[in-house]
Amino acid sequence: MSSHTALANGVLKNTASGNSAPAFANRHHPTQLYFLSKSWLAPMVGLWMIAGGFVILEPSPYELVFILVLPFAYFAGMGIHRRTLGIFQLLVLFLPFALIGAFQVRHMSVTSGMLYVIVTAFLWFTAYFAANYIADDPQKRLGGMMRAYTGVAVFISIIGTLAYLDVIPGAEIFLRYDRVKATFQDPNVCGPFLIIPASFALQRMLMDQGKRSLWAAVIFGILFVGVFVSFSRAAWGYIIFSSAFVLVACFLLEANSKDRTRMIMLTMAGVLVLLIALIGLLSIESVRDLFIQRFSLSQNYDSGSTGRFARQTYALELAINNPFGIGPLEFRNMRIVEEPHNTYVKVLLTYGWIGGLAYFSLVWMTLKKGMSALWKASPNRMLMIPLIASFIPLALESAIIDTDHWRHFFLLVGMIWGVDAGYHRVNEAQKTRRGKLI
Repeated sequence: MSSHTALANGVLKNTASGNSAPAFANRHHPTQLYFLSKSWLAPMVGLWMIAGGFVILEPSPYELVFILVLPFAYFAGMGIHRRTLGIFQLLVLFLPFALIGAFQVRHMSVTSGMLYVIVTAFLWFTAYFAANYIADDPQKRLGGMMRAYTGVAVFISIIGTLAYLDVIPGAEIFLRYDRVKATFQDPNVCGPFLIIPASFALQRMLMDQGKRSLWAAVIFGILFVGVFVSFSRAAWGYIIFSSAFVLVACFLLEANSKDRTRMIMLTMAGVLVLLIALIGLLSIESVRDLFIQRFSLSQNYDSGSTGRFARQTYALELAINNPFGIGPLEFRNMRIVEEPHNTYVKVLLTYGWIGGLAYFSLVWMTLKKGMSALWKASPNRMLMIPLIASFIPLALESAIIDTDHWRHFFLLVGMIWGVDAGYHRVNEAQKTRRGKLI
């Protein structure tokens, strides 16, 4: 670990080693404001995580609470880390070209177009903040964030499931097209939101023992059912992929021979329990009918001249012919009344070639950092496994759905960069197996 130089309000990490410098420093003595901000920073970040579960309008509570978090981080002297700088540099590259794209709109006001771009840039900045916040102490800070995230995800999953079963008043508020959207605008966002904490719960179930493992299994089961009743085909594939990745990565990289035997037994038992739960749900006629309908690989909105894949082809042609883009949400006002549902095509079309390139680079660099970290033995590898297990399928899912305004997408980017930036920082608790887990 790099040397530290004490400042009056906290710690200045030795920048010669390329680590970080504080965002704020009082050169005379620690102030009451510093101590107050430092004590409240983690709870405020936890509140920010909880707010991420309630996205009905834009701006959402997530953005508003994040603004409240910033002064606490500033006065607490949160570090700025060199290894996270790439997120900010890509944002600087992205923003001017995205704003140029906003001026290309024809069917909406430039103000509306700029607001869309500002929301994207704002979410991008939240990734940069999360990365720097986590990098100071990955296990402790990511742990606090994930406990809050898991809490709100379990709440959403339970509310959504009860609403789907129509056993709570006002159940229709939490449904859309008979699918669970809970506290989101769309079931296709609700389902994937639950998978990051589900990946961490699965890892604890596999690698811990006793009551902690049992509680993790219960949490995973609740979240799994929540994903199922969203009836999002992408989310179904997403949770299967991420769960398999966590299992294989833990089995090959972290488990000893005794662990591996236990993991095989747990996996077999877990699959059996989940199958029984699904059979129980499918015994309900309405659930079974919707499952059969959604389980089809091709829906009527996927095919035809105005289907998903035709829209993507047309959108790509437009993007190639418009280097500055056509502006936010313009595509739906042209000959096709829906978005292309491909984030990689959409960012080219919305933000122009350079804006799209910046977005592609963010995704690629995040994948590279996450995968590279897995090959480096460290207690923090246990943090990275669920993160990259969640990000890979999310990056793939982005090819069939628009994720450029998904809060948890940018949050996950920040988490991966933060763990990577602080990969060498290990606290005392992480010397034990249980201490490595979240």
